[in-house]
Amino acid sequence: MIKYEYAPEIKSKVLHICSKLDFKHVDMNRVACFRSFGSSSNNTIARCHALSTIWQKTLNTKAHYIIEVLSEKYDRLSEDEKEKTLIHELMHVPKSFGGGFRHHDYVCDKNVVILHKKYKNSK
Repeated sequence: MIKYEYAPEIKSKVLHICSKLDFKHVDMNRVACFRSFGSSSNNTIARCHALSTIWQKTLNTKAHYIIEVLSEKYDRLSEDEKEKTLIHELMHVPKSFGGGFRHHDYVCDKNVVILHKKYKNSK
């Protein structure tokens, strides 16, 4: 069974990345970060979840996003790879911040590397 824990240290990193990369569209008041334990996923390091439009209407709320890091994979990464992973997940959040996702035609290794370099240079 998968266990989930709030991950304030991940939220802090995400906040820092968003500020340095000028991701103003990401409303950090509506982003939660979790660390999960016990996933059987083989190739997944992290996931971005969104509150879809139908759930927003049902709950009468705005879009929210969750960044989940899979502890078994994420925790073993170097700091650079952790940063790239979080950048990758943040890139899935569209400018509209409406509950949808940007797809892998935009969220690709090439673009992650470009943004990671920009992030490293702005530290």
